[in-house]
Amino acid sequence: MGREFLSIFDEWAKDYDTSVAGLDPQYAAVFKDYGRILNEVVKNSNGTVLEFGVGTGNLSEKLIQAGHQVIGVEPSAAMREIAAEKLPDLTMLEGDFITFPEVERVETIVSTYAFHHLTDHEKDIAMRQFAAILPENGKIVFGDTMFESVAARKKMIEDAKEKGFTDLAKDLEREYYPTIDVLQNIFVNHNFDVTFRQENDFVWIVEANKNKRSG
Repeated sequence: MGREFLSIFDEWAKDYDTSVAGLDPQYAAVFKDYGRILNEVVKNSNGTVLEFGVGTGNLSEKLIQAGHQVIGVEPSAAMREIAAEKLPDLTMLEGDFITFPEVERVETIVSTYAFHHLTDHEKDIAMRQFAAILPENGKIVFGDTMFESVAARKKMIEDAKEKGFTDLAKDLEREYYPTIDVLQNIFVNHNFDVTFRQENDFVWIVEANKNKRSG
């Protein structure tokens, strides 16, 4: 459920906004066009939004500014504290992609830079729950690191090591970054029509619509 990474999230919280600003050279390519990627998620969101992995509240802030009602879910106490300082009116819940409080009707589920913290099996469990929450034609919009193939991921790890980006290489080896085909199968198996659009060398936008066959 990603909670095995909680100590990393808590430690990273104070420096997270520096990382996403591209000031850390190891992660500059990962967070290239960060603001534009968040804007793309916002642009493709409808109605009341349930956001998983709120982090320090950067996406939440943009969603609120665009007029959406936002319910945020975040497992890290340190991240929640920073987000609450930025956005005191944000509805914030303690939880993760699989274990979270019951919510009222939402039209869109969003997340950025977080879904890869789940194993592929956990991603499947989460998607089943999302299908149950969303109404017909409800949407999922994710921005996250993923790869076209296992070979592409291995190459990124090798490239990071060659550049001396040891922290990035460890992240790519340790966490559960999916391949496009695996993620596509998870969405389709839960009756979502899904498209993928690459935004930088690491991050893709996933946009999925719940079709009429969903439960």
